[in-house]
Amino acid sequence: MRHAVKGRKLKRTSSHKKALLVNLATALFRHKKIKTTVAKAKEARSFVEHLITKARKGDIPARRYIARFIKDREILKELFNEIVVKVGERPGGYTRVVKIGSRRGDGADLAILELVDYNEGEVKATKKKEKSDIVTTEKTSQETKTKTTEQTLEQKETTEEAKDDVKSEENVDASKSSKTDQAESTSENNKQDR
Repeated sequence: MRHAVKGRKLKRTSSHKKALLVNLATALFRHKKIKTTVAKAKEARSFVEHLITKARKGDIPARRYIARFIKDREILKELFNEIVVKVGERPGGYTRVVKIGSRRGDGADLAILELVDYNEGEVKATKKKEKSDIVTTEKTSQETKTKTTEQTLEQKETTEEAKDDVKSEENVDASKSSKTDQAESTSENNKQDR
């Protein structure tokens, strides 16, 4: 029996399990998000959070301890210079495990293991993008409304101008007809007088 034995075996020897956790931690620090099985994600989460807690000290023994596991120097620099700074004063809970369903081939439960602080920035960026999209659609709808009102005003002005032109033509025609009527009446009056 395995009384008080913590952790998962993951069907591996201890050296194989250690190599797996180191590789998962390195990939997580590099990409900030990895996809794996739920059991591996939960086991890697405790390993990674322990490393980040050590890295928050920032002293030389902590660097040496973490360098025993993380062999890539670029990832070490990123861990101490960026990730620890972004974590700030967070008292643990640096990672998140999100279950995403089962794998098609063997039905294994899959999960995403991600660093919490990094993915909040992505969510905020997408929210800002959505807000900017909404604002631009509102602006375009307002612009179309103003364009349609301008067009209707222009149409009203042209119809009023056309009506004024028709009225002025009618007035001209009426004045011409009245002048011709007057001229005819005067010519008739002249003929009668003769």
